[in-house]
Amino acid sequence: MRHYFGVMAPSYHRLGDVPAKRHVAVRDEKGALLTEEVVGAEGFSGRYSIQYHRWAPTRVLKVSEAAPPGPPDLSSDLTLRHHLLRTDKGLEPGVDERDGRVLLFFNSDVKVSVSAFGGDTGGLVRNGGADELHFVHEGAGRLESTFGILEYRSGDYVLVPRGTTHRWVPSSAANRHLVVESPLGVRLPKRYTSDEGQLLEHAPYWERDFRRPTELCDLNDETPTDVLVVVGDRSAVYTLDHNPLDVVGWDGHLYPYAFSIHDFEPISGRQHQPPPVHQTFELDGAVICSFVPRRLDDGPNVITAPYNHANLDSDEILYYVSGDFFSRKGITAGTLSYHPRGIPHGPAPGVAEASIGKERTEEVAVMLDTFAPLTMAAGADRFDDPAYPTSWV
Repeated sequence: MRHYFGVMAPSYHRLGDVPAKRHVAVRDEKGALLTEEVVGAEGFSGRYSIQYHRWAPTRVLKVSEAAPPGPPDLSSDLTLRHHLLRTDKGLEPGVDERDGRVLLFFNSDVKVSVSAFGGDTGGLVRNGGADELHFVHEGAGRLESTFGILEYRSGDYVLVPRGTTHRWVPSSAANRHLVVESPLGVRLPKRYTSDEGQLLEHAPYWERDFRRPTELCDLNDETPTDVLVVVGDRSAVYTLDHNPLDVVGWDGHLYPYAFSIHDFEPISGRQHQPPPVHQTFELDGAVICSFVPRRLDDGPNVITAPYNHANLDSDEILYYVSGDFFSRKGITAGTLSYHPRGIPHGPAPGVAEASIGKERTEEVAVMLDTFAPLTMAAGADRFDDPAYPTSWV
């Protein structure tokens, strides 16, 4: 059995009114008993938070069928080769984030999607089977959940722990996310933390870089409200007799948070630094790295471009966000490369020579390496550039 090692959230947090002790009677301003809910991982042995609701989250009027996600459809081209997906073209906006999501890759540990959606308030969603890490490539707004209101903006990673009832409320008309779903959790790397969970001096970020919910929604609304509940390949619409964003207080170590890629502190040296120095999150079966503007390696005659490599134990996805991607020309923001294990890839012809003496890079990119092979989904076909595998000639 795999477990949640490492730190899921950057520190203890609380909002609103919570009692001095757990599991005791707490009442609202009119004397009505509040409903306590423990939201936790690993049964009763992992990280958790305790919420206090005005209305019991079990007050369900009906359960309706939803269009089930079902097992993913496979790509029409499963040839073992490199792929370049130009997701900046042909990604049609959905009604909300979930509706606009297009699955690109998957294995038993992760699902990788892109999502485009407009500026309307989204429907309530509860992913009961996986943590969701959203990289906000474009757009801003607030995430509203039972944990309260979390402001987000372009460049943020937003972690939504599984089991969190939430909705996206954009403040911009155009929104684009890269979404990674993990059934066994997204967390901060163990090597960055002390045994007590504090981020250490060598970590590329600090507790103060992480933004937490700032105020409660605290809706006292008895209007019947739909929530789309998703667990793996199954889903349903639960109609509650109230709006579930009714929490008046909570505390704990499990909650949504935001971290800007622009707050990641890069490391450079005299020789080219490998991807582990850019690691930002870890998952069971994968790592996520952040490439940000930085001083390049400054040893004598050093080649600052990435060297050719074959990723013998992992599949690599690189999502390009902004800047000048000096390892390859013709790459635009929103382009995604996929390099399966065992096949060499590296800089385009001429890039290694041109990189000697280069002092800085302004590129921003997100990388996901998975330890189990990825399968490309049918949603990726519309973005695929068939010329990519032979582009090194």
